[in-house]
Amino acid sequence: MNSVIVLQARTNSFRLPAKVMLPINGIPLVVLAAKRAANTGLKVIIATSNEPSDDGLVALIQRHGISYYRGSLENTLDRVVNALSSYDNNTIVFRLTADNVFPDGKFLDEIKNEFLNKNIQYICCNGQHSGLPYGMSAEVTRLGHLREAAMGDTDDYDKEHVTPSIIRKFGLSYFEKYLDLRKGHFRCTVDCLDDYFVAQKVFSDVIDPIQESFLDLVTRLEKAPFQPITSSPIPKLVLGTAQLGFDYGIANKTGQPSKSQCQELIKTAITNGVIYLDTARAYGTSENMIGHSLRSGWSGRAKIITKLSPLEDCPKEISKSALNAFVESSVFQSCTALGTSKIDVLMLHRASLLSEWNGSVWQRLLELQALGVIGELGVSVQNPEELSKALSVPEITYIQLPYNLLDWRWDMIVMDILAIKMSRKLTIHVRSVFLQGLLPSTDNTLWLRANVEQVSIIKEWLLNQVGVCQRQNIIDLCISYVNALDWVDGIAIGVDNIDQLLENINYFSHPNMSTKQVKLIQSTRPKLSEATLNPSAWKKGSL
Repeated sequence: MNSVIVLQARTNSFRLPAKVMLPINGIPLVVLAAKRAANTGLKVIIATSNEPSDDGLVALIQRHGISYYRGSLENTLDRVVNALSSYDNNTIVFRLTADNVFPDGKFLDEIKNEFLNKNIQYICCNGQHSGLPYGMSAEVTRLGHLREAAMGDTDDYDKEHVTPSIIRKFGLSYFEKYLDLRKGHFRCTVDCLDDYFVAQKVFSDVIDPIQESFLDLVTRLEKAPFQPITSSPIPKLVLGTAQLGFDYGIANKTGQPSKSQCQELIKTAITNGVIYLDTARAYGTSENMIGHSLRSGWSGRAKIITKLSPLEDCPKEISKSALNAFVESSVFQSCTALGTSKIDVLMLHRASLLSEWNGSVWQRLLELQALGVIGELGVSVQNPEELSKALSVPEITYIQLPYNLLDWRWDMIVMDILAIKMSRKLTIHVRSVFLQGLLPSTDNTLWLRANVEQVSIIKEWLLNQVGVCQRQNIIDLCISYVNALDWVDGIAIGVDNIDQLLENINYFSHPNMSTKQVKLIQSTRPKLSEATLNPSAWKKGSL
């Protein structure tokens, strides 16, 4: 039975141009990917474009004696099908890309066996669903299905991604032999410069890079830079970045991290499954730090939530055009600092901006969203009254609010949140789970500044709950409580240094608190005053 590998390759990569020609252990990426895939005897055809930009790539392929086909740059489906014009419809086709050098012939043979044994028409290996790193990727189907897809009325998405119509027709099946490895949150693709350095590191002392087992490479990957430290991803952790822009937090002893420290914090967080970075125009240089850290291909690996300027310098009496200029200035300054043309999520820094200036601020943001400058809109609220108002605005899909295990103020509105989540998209992120660092603090003067007179009662209750709920400490208790709440989608936590980040990642990987333990906390917690739960009411003074 005929089997053939089509390896897609091009040099006009957006994040890392000509990456497929970069050397790994002295072998160009595209050549290494092709020869590893063919190391058990499978036929490989490299499918590239007929654009002049790929002339150098073709010359390289020719020097290494590998079969190739040149076709449409934009219509990848057409290119793949035409590369196989001499094969019959029953041919088993493997689809690979040249930026993934870990797959080898043994890996592909195993996928083919499962494809045949299950008597299915499509199967893929792709990261989390297969237990293997992102980059251990392959698709398998029959050539006849690809030809049918190419002859159909396909849209641009199907033409670019090749197999969507096949998946729609036959369903999505995953290769699951290595699911128990639980390495799906690791990364071995070469998408940006850092990925390339990782691949270089993994292959650096491999004697025979063409024959090295893919499983041995996966093992080596664990020791490479920017790899996860947890056994599973932690997408519910949102990296708060106020600390990256200025000295922030009542218990901050180290000050603002340096540019290199910021980069390490952000990349380590993303590597461990953090999906969202939370920032604001008002967070000093935070947006600039994020933009700098996400250069060279990291921007596509995380979503950025930023907040509109509070507009405190905007006059109360102002023309609509001038007000729009204030709004646009904030939005486009954020875009420039973050190095993007579109903000993933933009929040109002203050809920009052929904109605101030007769709602003109919010109206302008809706217009910018319609123009494609903003992805989704949200609001940062301070109290249940503001939350209730925000929930009534259907265009708001993200809400951030302050919450911790001692905060009783939100109890009555949780059911409203859950009801709305059933009817439309709504993402709830909470912040200040440590009450700006107060809850785990042992410094009584900080508690007094936060308007807590009976400090010993609060501390005793917290320590008692650590024991009852079987947590490591108060930080673990605070995180595990909020992490167990079904209405919370993300927890924004800022860190001052890499050690704090690694500790928090470790806490998020712990088992969730039980429903019984959550109810015990809610029924026994001491009732703090509004003047304590609202940090803006705390007493001023030096630490």
